[in-house]
Amino acid sequence: MSKIEIACFNPESAIIAFENGADRIELCDGLSEGGTTPDFEVTRQLREKINIPLFVMIRPRGGDFTYSETEFEQMKEDLIRLKSLNVDGFVFGILDENDEVNVEQNKALVELASPLFCTFHRAFDRARGLEESLEKVIDCGFRTILTSGQKPNVSEGKENLKKLVELSGGRIEILVGGGLRSSNIEEIRSVTQAGYFHSSAITDGGAFANPDEVVALKSK
Repeated sequence: MSKIEIACFNPESAIIAFENGADRIELCDGLSEGGTTPDFEVTRQLREKINIPLFVMIRPRGGDFTYSETEFEQMKEDLIRLKSLNVDGFVFGILDENDEVNVEQNKALVELASPLFCTFHRAFDRARGLEESLEKVIDCGFRTILTSGQKPNVSEGKENLKKLVELSGGRIEILVGGGLRSSNIEEIRSVTQAGYFHSSAITDGGAFANPDEVVALKSK
């Protein structure tokens, strides 16, 4: 059975997602920046309120996915602190100056996170080469890739997503996200044959998940 992860940019959205059937929460801050590392105290309080898997984003700022040494050290420190809160996994992705997957830095974070699962986020959609990037992410030890198929959204990227599911061969989970809504999830699921889907469930341009949209995503 397919599962739904809801990207939540505040604890209120996470509670809405939890209460309306989400299978997993991706918690982040910085909605306008596409997601950044959430506040430690916010994460701690949320962990006490929900009992479904909680994955936390590690991203020091918006913009590109190539980080300075200072930013990389901050990512490591944030991950270690947040790991103490009994979260279930982390979401991050680092590229090098050539927009290729930075194997060395990603591996270091995956090892710090162990034994918790890690998702390589939509930095994948900025990375060069579909198959090459897939193999590098697998090599780093990630369990999941969040992607729209290296296209602006899942509708445009559905054929690449189908290819990724086939190429992955069960070695890594392809988490389909980027413009995913209840209105297109059935088609995307049919084409890609993916098993896990990702959406913010925000339908009004605001900051909070729509409970009806969470239910609709889950039901379809």
